[in-house]
Amino acid sequence: MKKYDVAAYIWPSYTGTGPRTRIFWDEGIGEWQTVRKAAEDDPSRALPVWGFEDEADPLVMEKQIDAAVSHGVNVFIYDWYWYDHRPFLEQCLDNGFLKAKNRSRMKFYLMWANHDVGMVWDRRNADYDDALIYQGSVDRKDFEIIVRRVIDNYFSQPEYYKIGGRPVFMVYDVMNLMKGLGGVEKTKEALEYFRKETVKAGFPGLELQMTYWNEYAVNLSGVDSEKTGSASDAVNLLGFDSISHYQFIHFTWLPEDRPYKDVVARLEEEWSQIGSKCSATYYPHVSIGWDNNPRYKNRGRTIMTGATPELFEEGLRKAKAYLDARPEMTPLVTVNSWNEWTETSYLEPDTKFGYGYLEAVERVFGKG
Repeated sequence: MKKYDVAAYIWPSYTGTGPRTRIFWDEGIGEWQTVRKAAEDDPSRALPVWGFEDEADPLVMEKQIDAAVSHGVNVFIYDWYWYDHRPFLEQCLDNGFLKAKNRSRMKFYLMWANHDVGMVWDRRNADYDDALIYQGSVDRKDFEIIVRRVIDNYFSQPEYYKIGGRPVFMVYDVMNLMKGLGGVEKTKEALEYFRKETVKAGFPGLELQMTYWNEYAVNLSGVDSEKTGSASDAVNLLGFDSISHYQFIHFTWLPEDRPYKDVVARLEEEWSQIGSKCSATYYPHVSIGWDNNPRYKNRGRTIMTGATPELFEEGLRKAKAYLDARPEMTPLVTVNSWNEWTETSYLEPDTKFGYGYLEAVERVFGKG
């Protein structure tokens, strides 16, 4: 049977061990605090079957790795952060996954979540999310420090996910990348430096992957608004090797509340449209849903309605067909997510569907 790489994003906030997390979650349990508060406000909300576990605990991660792999999820994509000249929220990866005794069963790679952060993680103040807490853009000096840390600490791990022997590194916010580095040309130079340093470390190259958002105008100059283009232009100009989505809400045609079944119905159209515009390889993406109202005291933000394991399975089957029709591609599909509880898009079992979403993965792609 053909093997597929099913890669689920991990939001590494479900721990209180991060030294700078208390400004958002003062109870010392990470964003589980938000999940619990939201359930108190709305008792109908689903909760984790496994409880509010510390996901930086290697024993917890061993259980999660076994559950993931036994249902066909064999790659974790860790959201990785760098704020104020230092890393943020590395504990789930460093203390959980990398210290798990069964880590060899699973691959992982990094998505540099280089977006700005306001109040959205602090439910006490999220409705007033107009303040900048952390800036996600970095200059060339910080970028080179990041490159060294990523190569030394993560690419060197035997479980790090590679395509054609090249470590995969994903960038979430391309506009912030260019903003910090100073536009297209300087960003290209920085990315080329990253590639060369990866080769110096003994790898055949670097697989640079970009998170694809919708086709809004992109500030390509990095410093002013005189040079604009589309997300596809940014992919092509900067030379990314591959792209995928992070969430259904980033799809080009999705500006408002929408039934989940409508999104699934148009998946092939979205994937093909992007693939025709970009020089990079597009890897299909399937989300489980979207509702980030748990992060706010006052509801009313965009949601997707009617998501079920059955509809999710339909999306996965379309992703499998997309990959099967392109045998030259690495058979990789990205999924949002393993544990985005406050965005209501997670594979971890809950009190509404149990293991339903994981079982959908296994039905389509088999066991890992």
